[in-house]
Amino acid sequence: MKTTADKRFANTLARGLSILRAFKPTDNGLGNLELSERTGIPRSTISRLTFTLCLLGYLTHGRHHDKYHLGPAALALGNIAAATFSFIEVATPIMQRIANEIGALVGIAIQDDGEMLMVKTWRPIGSPSIWFDVGYRMPILGSSTGGSFVGALSNEELDKISKLYFSEHIGKLYKFHNTNRSALLTHGFAFISGKDRFNQSINALAVPYRPSSFGEPVAILCGASSDTLPDARVWETAGPLLVNAVEELRQITGQPFPMAANDITKLFN
Repeated sequence: MKTTADKRFANTLARGLSILRAFKPTDNGLGNLELSERTGIPRSTISRLTFTLCLLGYLTHGRHHDKYHLGPAALALGNIAAATFSFIEVATPIMQRIANEIGALVGIAIQDDGEMLMVKTWRPIGSPSIWFDVGYRMPILGSSTGGSFVGALSNEELDKISKLYFSEHIGKLYKFHNTNRSALLTHGFAFISGKDRFNQSINALAVPYRPSSFGEPVAILCGASSDTLPDARVWETAGPLLVNAVEELRQITGQPFPMAANDITKLFN
């Protein structure tokens, strides 16, 4: 769990939210020990927090030895949050078309607690499950998704992220930002290849998009196994297709990319 020395930071609230973040779509409930291991919070504190979250409806807990599950209050909050992703409805036919054309997964990832969290995916029609789904987490450093997100940040946004999550790796973060900002302005997408990428079996590229309802950009990514999506295909086909798809989404939603919008526009002229 990330913390800060800022006196306005409510540590107890942050710990409670980190418990809710600990759950994954594949989990069949979590006990106090598992929650402690995932969050780094002592079990004695976990017990108090889970008790409170159960009373408030954010967790459910049946019999004495049952594991915890996300509760109705968490579901209601999630549904309200999902409503802010109104651009997804517009994006769906565009991104499904690109997934089918490239034969690779297309998805949307957001920054969450210093990582990139997958919140929506489109798979090629008729394809089996492909490498990750909603709820999958990727590191910011070392992923194309993270590169797209970081490269699109303003200096003020980058400073905020660095203080919250990268206090021990500020140099790496700023170098990562500069490299990927340059890639976005030159090619329109971020692509981490070779030994620098965090998952050697997967090739992925990502393009930033900034919804009006968000305080920071999201990453729209395309990825598949390295055999299906080799580097050459990323540069020659997948990259330009995804860049143009996201530009199409921006034009429909009226959300031009604030970071050097004029430079990005040059890519389509």
